[in-house]
Amino acid sequence: MPDTVLLGDEAVALGAVHAGISASYAYPGTPSTEITEFLIPYSRKHGGRPHASWCANEKTAYEEALGASFVGRRALVSMKHVGLNVAADPFINSAIVTIHGGLAVAVADDPGMHSSQDEQDSRYYADFAKIICLEPANQQEAYDMTREAYELSERFHIPIMIRLVTRLSHSRAIVRTGEQRAENPIKKVPVAGSWILLPSHARKLWHELLLQQTEFRRYTESCSYNTLALNGSRGGLGVITTGIARNYYLENVDELKVAPSHLHIGAYPIPLEKVRKLIDHCGTLLIIEEGCSFVERMIRGVIPPSIAIRGKESGELPPDGELTPDIVRAAVGLPARQGVELAGLQLPNRPPQLCSGCPHAETYDALKKALSGYTESIVTSDIGCYTLGALPPYNAIESCVCMGASVSMAKGAAEAGFHPAIGVIGDSTFLHSGITPLMDAITANADMTLLILDNETTGMTGGQPTILPPSRIDKLVLGLGIDPNHVHVISAFRKDTEKNASIIRKELEYHGVSVIIAVRECVETAKKKKREALAEVTK
Repeated sequence: MPDTVLLGDEAVALGAVHAGISASYAYPGTPSTEITEFLIPYSRKHGGRPHASWCANEKTAYEEALGASFVGRRALVSMKHVGLNVAADPFINSAIVTIHGGLAVAVADDPGMHSSQDEQDSRYYADFAKIICLEPANQQEAYDMTREAYELSERFHIPIMIRLVTRLSHSRAIVRTGEQRAENPIKKVPVAGSWILLPSHARKLWHELLLQQTEFRRYTESCSYNTLALNGSRGGLGVITTGIARNYYLENVDELKVAPSHLHIGAYPIPLEKVRKLIDHCGTLLIIEEGCSFVERMIRGVIPPSIAIRGKESGELPPDGELTPDIVRAAVGLPARQGVELAGLQLPNRPPQLCSGCPHAETYDALKKALSGYTESIVTSDIGCYTLGALPPYNAIESCVCMGASVSMAKGAAEAGFHPAIGVIGDSTFLHSGITPLMDAITANADMTLLILDNETTGMTGGQPTILPPSRIDKLVLGLGIDPNHVHVISAFRKDTEKNASIIRKELEYHGVSVIIAVRECVETAKKKKREALAEVTK
């Protein structure tokens, strides 16, 4: 196969294709979105194989991948780190069942929170589930590890996590690819009861997983992704790197007078024997890892007190944000590089903002007009483009916690006695996590109003289609049992601002659940459709 320039996300996607997957499932979330963005057109070009689709949320995506595995096929499920929170139930339990067709779980973490509400480290999830986690340092390893993940999954009968980070997911490099493997034949799980997690079965399966830990550690001690290089002198500095942090270390190591002994970890569980060999050779240990201080904390019980440990816990590396070569440079004792100082040049702050002509802007104007007669109000929101309504000139929303929380928080505030309580949620987020809290609100007849901002796409992650057509969201809401007199579909155009404000104001005065669906297509997806239509005409 020819060398190919790929994003880290694309390397995972192509690695899964070449490993012979039959299906891939995901919910869009930066920085993992490009995995499925690669696979959907690939599938169309190759007769629908492998199957690739967006799902309502990460939990349903994971369970659909489990269904493919149950009948012997290989499957990929991908998500961002906070999406794994949503999929945690099937993820943790899938470690206990006997995985049949190989299952790889690609999770893209976001150190520095470029597009996320936290920077949690998915390695903790893998450790909690007691499965193998592979952490590539570059695009080539992303491809190779993905292929190997399926072999490991079918060898050990567990899901395998592939942990990515933003800088790897969204940077390109040349990847040398291999031959494509054929899909597995369809064959149901051969072991009776191995997927039925009744307590009597689950206790046995959990015990078997615990017994396998020795085999997992044997693999990580010998695999090529965990490499140990000891220098000739004893008692000096030793370095442990993980994943992409190796790149930052290697950018600086040539300037050191003596290259430290170096252990790189790309596969977990942590290879403790290699750690012990390293510390027997060193007097001081520096641990460089992107994300949380996962390895640093794990090995403190392994290292004798005489060995000084440096890293995020001790302050040599910052506990939050992304690593950089300059940060690592200081940690290994090298002087700072001198840059060019441009006196008097002050760059203006450029916070993210809604696109010019965004329909959400018109809805926020209507909402603010509707609230102008109230001395106090609360507007809870969710995650998506509309979250930018928190910034000037809108200053229209007051919370952004997690998917679906706008509905639940508005209900909670209303039931605490606050009025008016308004929730704001997007169409894709509503279908992801907003339906169930709205059922709670309807059952309790909570004194709240919910605005569903329907721009007919998942805008924040690049314009992926929502799982349900916009024309059916009102029917879904009505199907939950809400009073039809308090469900409104409005057009989010500037010319309708006064009319929309009047509708919102009327529903704020109603003491019960009301839902207002503001509909207008995202300006960017509308432009994209026009470009695609023009391209078809000019072919």
